[in-house]
Amino acid sequence: MAATLAIIGTMNKHRVVVGLSGGVDSAVTAHLLKQQGHEVVGIFMKNWEDDDDSEYCSSNVDFVDAAAVADVIGIEIEHVNFAAEYKDRVFAEFLREYQAGRTPNPDVLCNAEIKFKAFLDHAMRLGAEKIATGHYARVRQNATTGLFELLKGLDPSKDQSYFLHRLNQAQLSKTLFPVGELHKTEVRRIAAEIGLPNAKKKDSTGICFIGERPFREFLNRYISHAPGPMLDDRGRKLGQHVGLSFYTLGQRQGLGIGGVKEKGVQRGGGSHEPWFVARKDLEKNTLRVVQGHDHPWLLSHRLVAQDLSWCAGHAPAPGAYAAKTRYRQQDAACTLETTPGGVALQFPEAQWAVTPGQSAVLYDGEVCLGGGVIAAVDTPF
Repeated sequence: MAATLAIIGTMNKHRVVVGLSGGVDSAVTAHLLKQQGHEVVGIFMKNWEDDDDSEYCSSNVDFVDAAAVADVIGIEIEHVNFAAEYKDRVFAEFLREYQAGRTPNPDVLCNAEIKFKAFLDHAMRLGAEKIATGHYARVRQNATTGLFELLKGLDPSKDQSYFLHRLNQAQLSKTLFPVGELHKTEVRRIAAEIGLPNAKKKDSTGICFIGERPFREFLNRYISHAPGPMLDDRGRKLGQHVGLSFYTLGQRQGLGIGGVKEKGVQRGGGSHEPWFVARKDLEKNTLRVVQGHDHPWLLSHRLVAQDLSWCAGHAPAPGAYAAKTRYRQQDAACTLETTPGGVALQFPEAQWAVTPGQSAVLYDGEVCLGGGVIAAVDTPF
């Protein structure tokens, strides 16, 4: 197989526009491409404007870091504002999903709609032949089929193919992921070796418009909410929730409840067993919680995904694959079946807290095939 595959971007020299975020991964990406002889131009994307000068999310600091990196590497950098596109294509969908009781993944949508659409279009207008980002993933072209394939990054602890699974053939054919060939420790080493000013900069977490602020506080500014009952698996009321949109399946923190005893017997396996969100009933405005990490209500063997996107441009054949139902999880063996309007994934081993609105992403070995949005989950209830 290896003889028929070629990693994209290692042979020909191109005019490459690199998305410089101010972080170390994109900085090393630009450096590596220039070392390979490509004509490299940097672009800093500003994707959020609301309270951008607050302590939680300031793109100004990141742009200063990106400009300093460009200066050291010796490339030009342009500041581009995609805030309007981000609000229309990503943030509006983010709010719609939360209002509907689901938990969306805005990073997936941002990659598909902004970084590999708005940014790609802008780069092409600048005469780019390729774009590059600091994602930990890889692209190769299969010499037999001619199709471009999205591969996992070589560093398993940093692989970001999950977030990139909606990329199509046109996008993959134009994209380079140089650090996908490296481990994070090597990226840090290169950055320090060439004297990049952000060599030790902490990795960003989450999405910029939320930053490090309390999530509930942020969402409260945009979404209407109504308190309602919080019930356990036996229908006992444990308290009140503050609005269903503020909770996600599997959530443990911020529930404000302790152990519940009944006739001296502790439910859920012990007085110190934690509570988890297990269901959200929008019709009754009721939050259902259970005690114990392995409670049956938190486990499921089957899900249905819709709004599908396949890297090859078509769905893979039904059969045995692996899948992730959330980013930080090991690949889980599954069987793919087609359903009206979507696909179903059947797991021999129960999956924990599978969450509508999140992405189910399918893999064949190291190849990311694509996936869809989780629409329904089968669990005992």
